[in-house]
Amino acid sequence: MPKSICAPKSQATPINPKRTPRAYSSVFFMLLGLATGIVYFTTAIVGIAVSAGRAFLIVGFPFFLAFIGIARVISLGEGRLLEAMTGERMPRRRPVHPGPAQSLWARIVAMLKDARTWTTLVYFILMLPLGIAYFVVAVVGLFVGIACIVAPIVGILGHFDLTHATIEPAWLATPPVVVAMAFIGVVVLTTFMHVARGIGRLHARVAKRLLVTPG
Repeated sequence: MPKSICAPKSQATPINPKRTPRAYSSVFFMLLGLATGIVYFTTAIVGIAVSAGRAFLIVGFPFFLAFIGIARVISLGEGRLLEAMTGERMPRRRPVHPGPAQSLWARIVAMLKDARTWTTLVYFILMLPLGIAYFVVAVVGLFVGIACIVAPIVGILGHFDLTHATIEPAWLATPPVVVAMAFIGVVVLTTFMHVARGIGRLHARVAKRLLVTPG
């Protein structure tokens, strides 16, 4: 009787669903945070104010429902944007009203009872101060790091009269100081990239809690 040949079991390496956040895309997210923060904050404040102002009118409630629906759609897009830029896995939302088809009113009630409806508005309001902070940190980190790295190039070009740019005061253009500035620039820029990755990952986790995970 021929012996059966058993193929060795493959040692499959489990795939980690969480991708390593990318530093460059996290920096871009921080720079973009100011614009998205303004848009989200304005959407939330205007929607809440107009809904409250028309609460006693016939069109008040339909407008509020439309505003909530738009906010939820924007939050889904924000989740996909964060996933693409930070690498943090943002789970897809489960249906708010699973099971048999429900009436329109039952769906509206389920949407209003869903904690994510209200945490989404909280996220939109928080994005303005966070976006300002991210933008400032990104601009300062990039400017300081790049300026210190470019300083030796400016000094060398100025020494050979290849550029009219100069470094003031003059002692900053001496070789030891220029080399030290270049080293500091590399350290600052590298540190900033790690900080940007950490900020992107932390923000994505906060967003996951407010936009995706029901309270």
